[in-house]
Amino acid sequence: MLKKKFGLFAAVALAGSVFLAGCGDDTASDSGDGGGSGGSADPEFLSILTGGTTGTYYPLGGAMATIIENETGIDTTAEVSQASAANMTALADGDAQIAFVQTDTAFYAAEGSNMFEGEVIDTVSAIGALYPETIQLVTTANSGITSFDDLAGKSISVGAPGSGTYINAEQLLEIHGMTMEDIEAQNLDFGESQESLQAGQIDAAFITAGTPTGAVESLSATSDVVIVPVAEDKAAELIEKYPYYATDTVPSGTYGLTEDVPTVSVLAMLVVQNDLSEDLVYDMTKAIYENTDQIQHAKAAFIKPETALDGIGIDVHPGAQKYFDEANQ
Repeated sequence: MLKKKFGLFAAVALAGSVFLAGCGDDTASDSGDGGGSGGSADPEFLSILTGGTTGTYYPLGGAMATIIENETGIDTTAEVSQASAANMTALADGDAQIAFVQTDTAFYAAEGSNMFEGEVIDTVSAIGALYPETIQLVTTANSGITSFDDLAGKSISVGAPGSGTYINAEQLLEIHGMTMEDIEAQNLDFGESQESLQAGQIDAAFITAGTPTGAVESLSATSDVVIVPVAEDKAAELIEKYPYYATDTVPSGTYGLTEDVPTVSVLAMLVVQNDLSEDLVYDMTKAIYENTDQIQHAKAAFIKPETALDGIGIDVHPGAQKYFDEANQ
């Protein structure tokens, strides 16, 4: 900090105009100008924050990093992270430029609620929605759990405190007349949940991710996977109270399931720092949404310009908006 202050005062001594320009660069992310093309110079390196290696964000992020680098010429890397909530904070802190988040988590950040209580994040905007993030209550046939009523007193992984998965678990428990106090909540990531289910150390796990999810696929290689259904009336009740949810289905054949399982989902989306230029974000958005054939994951089929603005509860970056306006004419 002292070093930074010294640098600023030296700049004042050298030239007032240099000082002013320096301050403009330092505070660009707080300018609230929406990231137009008149902002600071674009970075020479882009970092995409994803999630854990066994989730869906990480493989998609790796493919998108390659696409962005090929189409823009900017070195781009996908980074492992703690997913949605941590990603929003990291972008606000300037630790990365692009990130995967759940639409509900982005909404909480923009209004300063739930895990962002008292901390409004207004320096991050949307690129666009990607695909449904299915809330999967995963267990095994050996657990005997077939409904939410069976969860009371059981050891259940609910994700990291304040994570998107944690909030999803909390809200689904609420709709079923329970709280975290009614279960033995375990704060595990997807990989840890998989290992703990295999070892019989927990009874079930909430996993919010696009299907098929790597951790659950790995579990299905050694165990008979059960996805606990969300009944139609409970899904309707949840959506009425929390309208960013939608009904969803884990299809028969996934994880060896013999029939469709009804559940609910939120949406995965990409967000970006506001102060990236309109031109760069336009190019990145165009690169992603027009090269989904290069993404070797089932969720690539959902990534379309026509649905990219569905469920977005925060401001859209002008560069992304420009692309979608053109693509959807």
